[in-house]
Amino acid sequence: MEQFTNKVGVTFEEFLQYFQVNFFKGFIFLPDMAMHFGSFVTNQDFTRVTGQSDIKDGIGFIFYNIFEDKAPDGTDNPTSTEPLEPPYVRIFPYSIRQTLHFKKGTRVTHVSISISAEYLKEFLREEADHFGYLFDSANNFWIEELMTDDILRTVNDIVKKEEPLTMKGFYYKLKAMELLFYMFESLKKRESSVGLKLNGKEIQAVYRVRDKIVSSLDQPSTIATLKEIAGMNELKLRKVFTQVFGMGIYDYYQRLRMKEAARLLREEKVSVSEAGFRMGFENLGHFTKVFEKHIGKKPKKYVQSLNLTNL
Repeated sequence: MEQFTNKVGVTFEEFLQYFQVNFFKGFIFLPDMAMHFGSFVTNQDFTRVTGQSDIKDGIGFIFYNIFEDKAPDGTDNPTSTEPLEPPYVRIFPYSIRQTLHFKKGTRVTHVSISISAEYLKEFLREEADHFGYLFDSANNFWIEELMTDDILRTVNDIVKKEEPLTMKGFYYKLKAMELLFYMFESLKKRESSVGLKLNGKEIQAVYRVRDKIVSSLDQPSTIATLKEIAGMNELKLRKVFTQVFGMGIYDYYQRLRMKEAARLLREEKVSVSEAGFRMGFENLGHFTKVFEKHIGKKPKKYVQSLNLTNL
């Protein structure tokens, strides 16, 4: 881990005392790109400010807590029983320092990709103009994107599949680019928003709003409550929220609601009516309509597709 961070120009040694590292792998494709992934548990509360990277005009794509770490014997049992922090995908420029807070006793899994803005532009080619906010060096952007099935599948390919015996670097570079492809496919669907320059206080405020939304998926929070939590007027809150999360507040709430309903169907094997009831729906037809809008299939079709996949 120290060798990897030293090669990409990131100072990290002083923070290793706070971690119990379960596993770590890193691949360097300098000067354009690097990828690392792994799992760790924090030994105590601490705050870390991200540093610079040797990758010129680097952009970070961080996929946190979207896979379970395997046990040493290769089974799917987690290597630790500590609680897993909520999953998220974040995008930010390395030129802007980010403050990360870690709580004692929490487990973190991650896949992180660092890539040069110019190198990324070469791949995006004619599509690059659509993502101009990522390449404006004066723009202090911070983006969080919801998980898609393609992103989740690719992350698990990277972390859990047995690595090839030869050309490992080539394999992992292709997988990193595949992951970025699905990331940009998702980003392209975002609502257009004003390119506000965000400060740390605004980012923290909008995450407090997000946390409130997540805490009560069966009942939407009022805009009055969310304004008070954010300490912003309604117009600014809506603009900042859309810029960070890529959709309006109510659409984001509905998307998370349907993601949780899909999880209940997939992992807890509840009935369609039970999933709808838990998410606060009294009308099954309305639940089916909203589910199809956000997941792409009616709930029963979604369950059937899961059963076919497991055959």
